[in-house]
Amino acid sequence: MQQFVVLKKENFDAFISSLAQTQKVVAPVSRGYNNFSFQEVISGKEISLKYIPTILPPKKYFLPPRETLTAYNKRENALNAILEYEKMVIFGVHTCDLAGIQCLNMVFVDKPKDINYIIRKNKIAIIGLECNDYCDEYASCCVVENHLPNGGYDLFFTDLGDAFIVHINTMLGEELVSKAAVFKPADAKTLKSLESLRQMKRSIFKDEVNVKHENLKILFDSAFESKVWEDLNKRCVACGNCTNVCPTCYCFDIIDEPNLDLNTGVRYRNWDSCQNEPFAKVAGNENFRKERSQRQRHRYMRKFKYPVDKYSRYFCTGCGRCSRTCMAKIKLKETINDLAKETK
Repeated sequence: MQQFVVLKKENFDAFISSLAQTQKVVAPVSRGYNNFSFQEVISGKEISLKYIPTILPPKKYFLPPRETLTAYNKRENALNAILEYEKMVIFGVHTCDLAGIQCLNMVFVDKPKDINYIIRKNKIAIIGLECNDYCDEYASCCVVENHLPNGGYDLFFTDLGDAFIVHINTMLGEELVSKAAVFKPADAKTLKSLESLRQMKRSIFKDEVNVKHENLKILFDSAFESKVWEDLNKRCVACGNCTNVCPTCYCFDIIDEPNLDLNTGVRYRNWDSCQNEPFAKVAGNENFRKERSQRQRHRYMRKFKYPVDKYSRYFCTGCGRCSRTCMAKIKLKETINDLAKETK
């Protein structure tokens, strides 16, 4: 099968319905008031094809907000591992969220490997969906080079008007196309339309901040003592929204929860946030990131400096969720521009 195929818009619903007959399908669905979330669907009519980034990223399917790890029984001296996963297809993943999943893969495949994450990841098929224009004013996907597809999917859909051109990236993607039997080979004219769209996008998407992609790391190398963090200290309310909605934040806490019999119980992990005051508290009641300025600085460093040092990649995907959900109206692009002003 060739690398690109075409799906007519009138066959889109049939494609989604056929997928939903054999496995769970999740896709972006409108929740009202210009909010969207990934939810289970059974037909293409339920899906929002034009949407701003969902409230929570698809990360929630790879690293659930709460995940049971073990169950124990003290009477029997037993500790049993639990693996929670579900075979599914995630449709409509934007390039910023594809980048987020790629970042999580790098972290959880690194030593020590997270077996729960790896097994769950291998049960999920990913179908990407291209943004032909900016989602809204909060997006900064170009400066981190996530405005164009760069792998991390099984199939990738691009809207060309009356049809989708679909890139087949994996054997699983090829299998999904073959089973659906509603795709046609892409001809030269369709491929040219795709190239024209990508050229148009290069004129639409420009660096959203006053710093070039390759200089972001340099900027943050010298930003540790910046006065910008003190400004954020006065504004931040430490709600943790920014980390909860981030596609690459992966911090979690481990909790043992006994049942009422005090002999059985479970150990589970749930999402945690470096923006919470107790996060960096250690024995002796010491807290090495007590101030909100320190916690905000740490969050930015975890996107633009530390992962570059370790993985040679920015862990900000440009989705804009942190700015979109911040109750104090702290905007990532403004923070970067303020840091850049200090270096001039």
